[in-house]
Amino acid sequence: MLDASLKTQLTAYLQNLRQPITLVASLDDSSGARDMRALLEDVASTSDKVSLRFDGDDARKPSFAITRASGDADVRFAGLPLGHEFTSLVLALLHVGGHPPRFEAEVLDRVRDLDGDYHFETYFSQSCQNCPDVVQALNTMSALNPRIRHVAIDGALFKAEVEARQVMAVPTILLNGQPFGQGRMDLEQILAKLDTGAADRMADKIRAKAAFDVLVIGGGPAGAAAAIYAARKGIRTGIAAERFGGQVLDTMAIENFISVSHTEGPKLVSGLEQHVRDYDVDIMNLQKAVGLVPAASPGGLIEVELENGASLSARSVILSTGARWRNVNVPGEAEYKNRGVAYCPHCDGPLFKGKRVSVIGGGNSGVEAAIDLAGIVAHVTLIEFDGQLRADAVLQRKLASLPNVTIVTSAMTTEIHGDGSRVTGLSYKDRGSDSLHRVDLDGVFVQIGLVPNTEWLKDSGIALSPRGEIEVDQRGETSLPGVFAAGDATTTPYKQIIIAMGEGSKAALSAFDYLIRLEPVAAAEQAAA
Repeated sequence: MLDASLKTQLTAYLQNLRQPITLVASLDDSSGARDMRALLEDVASTSDKVSLRFDGDDARKPSFAITRASGDADVRFAGLPLGHEFTSLVLALLHVGGHPPRFEAEVLDRVRDLDGDYHFETYFSQSCQNCPDVVQALNTMSALNPRIRHVAIDGALFKAEVEARQVMAVPTILLNGQPFGQGRMDLEQILAKLDTGAADRMADKIRAKAAFDVLVIGGGPAGAAAAIYAARKGIRTGIAAERFGGQVLDTMAIENFISVSHTEGPKLVSGLEQHVRDYDVDIMNLQKAVGLVPAASPGGLIEVELENGASLSARSVILSTGARWRNVNVPGEAEYKNRGVAYCPHCDGPLFKGKRVSVIGGGNSGVEAAIDLAGIVAHVTLIEFDGQLRADAVLQRKLASLPNVTIVTSAMTTEIHGDGSRVTGLSYKDRGSDSLHRVDLDGVFVQIGLVPNTEWLKDSGIALSPRGEIEVDQRGETSLPGVFAAGDATTTPYKQIIIAMGEGSKAALSAFDYLIRLEPVAAAEQAAA
């Protein structure tokens, strides 16, 4: 099952096991069970601290548990943890085996102190780049707290269960049999939902913080670059982000980041965060900005209000709040989100294997989604508002060569239909004839671009474009003194990771220049007083 290279790597990793662990398999006579047996035998052969049994009695077959002799840990996989989930398997082995997780001690203590019995179930797909964060976080919690149990379930392998529970997006998390969450969540986000007092404690900590020289709002590529460049100037730097990494976390393949021929969003974000942590930057994750109060006088403190009721103040602010997927805004979209309406073909595509789906959007992202889905689903109908597709010619040629794709142009989506529990179809209007058409479908993938995350700035006095983008000049300056902006939330053209990084760096240099020019003015005013 594992090639020689992977076995060599796994052997090296498992040298970090501090106590023996046992793999307990529950198998049937399926091909998946045979593959699982081969995988587990390979894993057990890499360390004398790993033993293997085949007497498991789990109702889900094939599945296996990773346990300690003490019985105070139970991490389970129902399905093969390969693809993006292989790392989840390695970390689960290490953490159940006593190797300490790489989280701050305070976070780990909060997990150990959780009071209650928690049985988590996570549905994943091997092609989902968002799933490993959830699986790894819950596995870690299960390894630390004996009252927390977790099983990661491959939705493609347990299709009947997925259908019965109406799971139509991954990752989907159930807690004690009830819906808990969908989409990417890290350990701190999960803790925040379980530990209801965490938000208040964090708000108190934030209120006690002194003013920053530079405060970055947003933790995507632009925000990370801005924080690094500011910190390198030796000034007090903070970064507050609703979700560190932002939109990049949802990006599958990145092949145009110069000097790196291929990477994936989560991997790039991990590198960004580590780079920021190499410097003296106060990182405040899971903090959503809801308001900005300009300085009362030139050179005064700017205030940023947070959703938890606390505020941060700074001599200069860099806004890098990025963008999010644009909605079609038609009846049925909100009602059936994650129940057939999806935005990530890589994550959720496997759940629609053998079914009929639609992709809304004929740009690069829409056409790429249709190409990817065509290899999984029975049929793809691509709906484009314009009279022609807008994707690169090479993508259009590939799409046109696929036998199970229908392309509809000059079409305005008017409604997404459902039966109360899931999507059943889509209606569109032919913009040439005004005739209405309905397509029977099981899923709709929306790929029509991005919306800047700037609604919270509308009453701040910052100039916004008609599209809601922050207006910036060539230095990254906004219409408010001391406030700079960078990345996909701004009017800077071409929304690309590498451009966002450059703009974030530029904004930080501009903020530093702004600050050093304030100092002589402040000194003169103080002397005159």
